[in-house]
Amino acid sequence: MQITDQVKIDEYYQALLDKNPSYSGAFFVAVKTTSIFCIATCRARKPKKKNVVFYSGCKDALDAGFRPCKVCKPTENAFEAPAQVQQALALVRQDEKMKVTDYQLKCQGIQPEFVRRWFNKHYGMTFQAYQRMFRINNAFQELKAGKKTLETAYDNGYDSLSGFNYTFKKATGKSPRESDRKNVILLERITSKLGPMFVAATEKGVCMLEFVDRRMLETEFHDLQKRLDATILIGENKHIKQLKMELEEYFEGTRQTFTVSLDTPGTEFQQQVWQQLQAIPYGQLRSYQQQAVAINNEKAVRAVANANGMNRVAIIIPCHRVIGKDGSLTGYGGGLERKEWLLRHEGAI
Repeated sequence: MQITDQVKIDEYYQALLDKNPSYSGAFFVAVKTTSIFCIATCRARKPKKKNVVFYSGCKDALDAGFRPCKVCKPTENAFEAPAQVQQALALVRQDEKMKVTDYQLKCQGIQPEFVRRWFNKHYGMTFQAYQRMFRINNAFQELKAGKKTLETAYDNGYDSLSGFNYTFKKATGKSPRESDRKNVILLERITSKLGPMFVAATEKGVCMLEFVDRRMLETEFHDLQKRLDATILIGENKHIKQLKMELEEYFEGTRQTFTVSLDTPGTEFQQQVWQQLQAIPYGQLRSYQQQAVAINNEKAVRAVANANGMNRVAIIIPCHRVIGKDGSLTGYGGGLERKEWLLRHEGAI
């Protein structure tokens, strides 16, 4: 959304002049004379106030036709976790079974309130809720491996079995004894050159890669859980680790194909369409008509377009390589500016 409140504009412009790091991600400033947009801490020469427009999100700036600044790289650095948050996350990963308290954070010079606010904004949950999901995932894996419930509860920082049972069932929908009949989808937030993304994976492979500002994302989460009969927990597995590595290589221009395993539930027709999407070579384009012909159903152009729109794994299943019959850049869940960026990055346009 474009910022029109003059008081906010004055505040943000002063933050831009001061390169105030506390405003990083709070706004994006677009320069009309250069068609680029930046974050508050950009080191580039400051534009005149009359030449700038402020936006609340990077997607808004992209949709308005502005390009990310090559100096401050706003789509990457605006969403990078602040130092205090990174410290807090390091404490969690240092011992995934133990709860990090506010007292422990303060002992490390970390403000609990600041960490809570950041997690609420970027994950939609508190830091303590994030930790609980992390510990439940760890407990879930141990129970599936055959470990006893009581031992698992105490090893993961729970003082009572009843408390563990309640938290586990609330998070997964099943009691610890029923854990072997429950699937789990692990969810991780990553930062890309085009903005933050959510990546989700099962034991079989990656089932979602979406920009966090995609519309109806919450509906996608519910649909995915229903189709896979699974619960979403915060965590990471080998598929997520591999995707993060391959995605970074793709954005750096050193990777053209992906080898990470996928787990994409859908109808037989959707699976056909998604397989054909993966068959489109890097740097090439196809029309919806060509896609319909490729699946031996040339009259199913509209159905093919709908199946493309139902793709939950952006970039890996490259629906961005499909354009209109007249060569126009038609709809894309991540926004047309991102679609154009991806195609330019691949040399397709």
